[in-house]
Amino acid sequence: MTSPADMDTDAAVLERKSLEDLRSIWRARYGAPPTLRSPEILALMLGWRLQADHEGGLAADLRRALRRPISEIADKAPRPNSGTVLVREWQGIRHTVTSQADGCFLYDGQTYASLSEVARRITGTRWNGPRFFGLRGREP
Repeated sequence: MTSPADMDTDAAVLERKSLEDLRSIWRARYGAPPTLRSPEILALMLGWRLQADHEGGLAADLRRALRRPISEIADKAPRPNSGTVLVREWQGIRHTVTSQADGCFLYDGQTYASLSEVARRITGTRWNGPRFFGLRGREP
């Protein structure tokens, strides 16, 4: 149960606050509020900040990882060695992809820059290519 002093921080209470009330709470706790016009989004952001304050927020290593450019992360993604043949059966059809020395992938006589491009060609929808070909486990 929330104490009367914390009533303005309870999630259910935040949802019922006006945009100006949410801005006032933000201003009192964190300084200038974001320039949003949506009370729903501001309530979610404020709720997250309050929860992070109470629970400790994100771990330092995760905060650092989130600040890294995606190009840095993509460059470190493991790729199969040159000549590796990946096989996946999709809708009863066997698909074979060969990893090339230049880091690209050969599928059906065409070269693709990533396994995700190949998976999209096969399925017609966006997929994580390494996951599609079984190189990464499924996340919960």
